[in-house]
Amino acid sequence: MKVAIQGYEGCFHQIVAHRYFGRETETLPCATFRDVARMVENGEADYGVMAIENSIAGSIISNYSILQNSRLQVAGEAYLPIQQNLMVLPGVKLEDIEEVQSHPMALLQCIDYLDQHSWKLIETEDTALSARIIAEKGLRNAAAIASTLAAELFGLQIIAPEINTIKNNYTRFMILKRHDHHIDPQSNKASLYFKTNHERGSLLRVMQQMGDSGINLSKLQSYPIPSEPWHYLFHVDMEFDCLDDYIRTLDKLQLAAEEVHVYGVYRKGTNI
Repeated sequence: MKVAIQGYEGCFHQIVAHRYFGRETETLPCATFRDVARMVENGEADYGVMAIENSIAGSIISNYSILQNSRLQVAGEAYLPIQQNLMVLPGVKLEDIEEVQSHPMALLQCIDYLDQHSWKLIETEDTALSARIIAEKGLRNAAAIASTLAAELFGLQIIAPEINTIKNNYTRFMILKRHDHHIDPQSNKASLYFKTNHERGSLLRVMQQMGDSGINLSKLQSYPIPSEPWHYLFHVDMEFDCLDDYIRTLDKLQLAAEEVHVYGVYRKGTNI
């Protein structure tokens, strides 16, 4: 099995791919999320792993557009606790460090720890890439902030584990596949978007249809339609006890909304 991931070897997307599909899974690193979608659409990868939201930073709005514009289907989801670690070449001590390299978001997540030191902070495009650079260049005055997998892959020593300020930091990942019409009968969650006609009360009418159905609306996210200024699509995640409840709700939603598109019907994810 081949799984497309965004990021370099050792990144959090690779951790999700291995934990979701198994360590024997071949991962195909991609520079961007669009490249992930493209590889799955073209059949170069069987599945794709794409982050969609973080419990602290919120939704990755641009990735909703990828879902909307691609011929992909959400096949599942997974929640990964994000633990950032300070790592160095073996034998390097804290007092040897002059600079710390990582992705801007990782640096921000660890700012309380980093503020205790006078290190120069270097922003890079990927946490795992930072670890690889230090290993390949033999930098003994630098440290990286990255995952435990990155330390393992590149032979680095974790000198300070879990330095992220907020410990219960999770990222939700969607598992993508090429579109088909198969629905797992054990499915209990669906992701979709709808569009209203932009008249007064139109959004409320749609929400009432879902509120009266007994469905648990676990997420509602608006995002702009580029070709229609000040008009929005609404992403919805809904949880249900049986498929019949979902189908009845979808029928009502299609009557109340101007447009409805289902990204996928799947089993609700767990922490991995």
